[in-house]
Amino acid sequence: MRLLRPISLFLGIAFVVWALFDPRFHDTEGFLEGGFCLPFSAGVALILSGWTITGRYREFSFWFALALVSQAATFQLMEAGPHAGYQHYKTIDRILRDTHPLILALLIVQIVAVVGGLARRWPAIRNWITHHFKAWQVFGIGLACFLSSAAASFGISRYVTELVFATFIQAVSLGNIVLMAWALPAEALISWRQRLDRFFSQSSNRNLGESGRIDRVALLAAGWVIALSSVLSLLSYQRFPHIPDEVMYLYQARYLANGSLTVSAPAVPEGFSVYMIPSESHRWYSIFPPGWPLVLALGVLLGAPWLVNPVLAGLNILLCYILIWEVADRSRARAIVFLLCVSPWYIFMAMNFMSHTFTLTCALIATFGIVRARRSGKASWAWLGGAATGMVSLIRPLDGVIVAGLLGLWAMGVGGRRLKLSSIIGFVASAAVIGATIFAYNKQVTGNPTTFPLTAYYEKYFGHKSNAMGFGPERGLGWAIDAYPGHGPIEALINADLNAFSVNIELFGWSTGSLLLIALLLFSRNKRRGDYLMFIIIFVVAASYSLYWFSGGPDFGARYWYLMIIPLTGLTVSGIQMLGDSYRKGASDVHFDSPRVIVAFLSLSLMALLNFFPWRATDKYLFQPTDMDGERPFHNSGFFQGN
Repeated sequence: MRLLRPISLFLGIAFVVWALFDPRFHDTEGFLEGGFCLPFSAGVALILSGWTITGRYREFSFWFALALVSQAATFQLMEAGPHAGYQHYKTIDRILRDTHPLILALLIVQIVAVVGGLARRWPAIRNWITHHFKAWQVFGIGLACFLSSAAASFGISRYVTELVFATFIQAVSLGNIVLMAWALPAEALISWRQRLDRFFSQSSNRNLGESGRIDRVALLAAGWVIALSSVLSLLSYQRFPHIPDEVMYLYQARYLANGSLTVSAPAVPEGFSVYMIPSESHRWYSIFPPGWPLVLALGVLLGAPWLVNPVLAGLNILLCYILIWEVADRSRARAIVFLLCVSPWYIFMAMNFMSHTFTLTCALIATFGIVRARRSGKASWAWLGGAATGMVSLIRPLDGVIVAGLLGLWAMGVGGRRLKLSSIIGFVASAAVIGATIFAYNKQVTGNPTTFPLTAYYEKYFGHKSNAMGFGPERGLGWAIDAYPGHGPIEALINADLNAFSVNIELFGWSTGSLLLIALLLFSRNKRRGDYLMFIIIFVVAASYSLYWFSGGPDFGARYWYLMIIPLTGLTVSGIQMLGDSYRKGASDVHFDSPRVIVAFLSLSLMALLNFFPWRATDKYLFQPTDMDGERPFHNSGFFQGN
């Protein structure tokens, strides 16, 4: 064993160097490709195994290394890439034909090892399941995980086959993680419990009447988010917008920074057909509301618009921390913030030029204002909450309606104590005043206060009600990634399935699926009152966007559902707590408790940092100077580079 240690360490370092520098893992332009993740993960696994091969963590490290390398191997079975499409597993015949035999052998080793390990412990696992769940609950959990494991396909047989295969991959990974947690040495649990207690300590939670506050942990978390998202924006995203929405936001921010609401059209505007700009008009302008471009304009003035979202994401960490501390405790606040810090959905959304991060900023401020108004009785906090709500409507109008509706009902006593009348009036008045500024903007841009640039553009160039909410045959723009012409209940279900799949993949990047714990909590009998409120928020957001014809597309996760990210993370924390409590209360032969459960999900997040982040950053978001056909992409065109 002592001899194997230096050999394993040497091989691990060699694999990492090989992954980073071998030309086979680079494209013709020298950019890293997603295939480098497998040898990189293998190198990390060898280093970890070598480091622990003579210690008490030897078995634990084996299962972790197996899970880490196997997750990287499954990425090689997928078709994702930078183009407008959801990731899918290759068909079985293509996997067998195109995949390197060593990758298939590795996955077979994992399957055999996991099945063998679980078989020895199956009686204890079965006793725990039957002790805590009824048959219908197990079926519901399984169905939720099954339906969110793969994106919808046009071919039913292809879709069902992929669902089965993807669910099987996630189930094997779950079994691997269970065996890894089981292998955590019993004598190490005390030290792990002490470490976890120090970080998630309940002893210093706020006392009655004490407000939540920002501490060192919150500042470190915010700094980590700013640094990681900035590095990704610099190295992967190359500080360039990738999709048309981002181009328009940055274009709008540039002329707003110059003090203009519109710009003069070219001499022959018909010669420039640019999506989302009314090319026949004598004035050019972006069709989006002004809320986000106004903030992005500050970055333009400072010469670093690509840093605006990373900074806002760090600010959101601080806002989330004090908000959760206000409504719960410091322990829960730290747990939620930690998961946000390792969430691919959160971090990759922070590296782009989209409006969702700032929308979340305003929504958090609005919620914090209502919470403080309830605690302090001061109407000024409600005025702040209303102003932030009005600002949401200037960024993403439908999100503004959702935030206003949910917080308005909460302020009036639905799901909580009713605010004072002066606070309710302040909330409504400030939201209305800020939100009403859109009419003055519309007047200056379109000439009519009630004519929104976005609505006018789509109705002129794509037809009446083409971009409207609701169901009807005229909805939609005829895009290839839109399932059917028009919009109806069936397509709403398809869009919901696509977004649920995106959340399952992108929320935490876990090999087991990110929605596993939320499904466990949903079908359990251990939900708290706060959990029900989180489920209501998720349902309202999903139901509201079901009325829109488009799912939001495959870029940056389920971006139309981004207001869900805090409730989803909070429910995940509740699921971890529920799982730890149930293991402690279960049969004595299960040998699980909270430290094992928490270490298991810490390991999944570490795997996501080592596997999912670099794979997604290189495979999907890495800026390429040319597309697959050798043509210049729109976001590097002369139009965008010009003033």
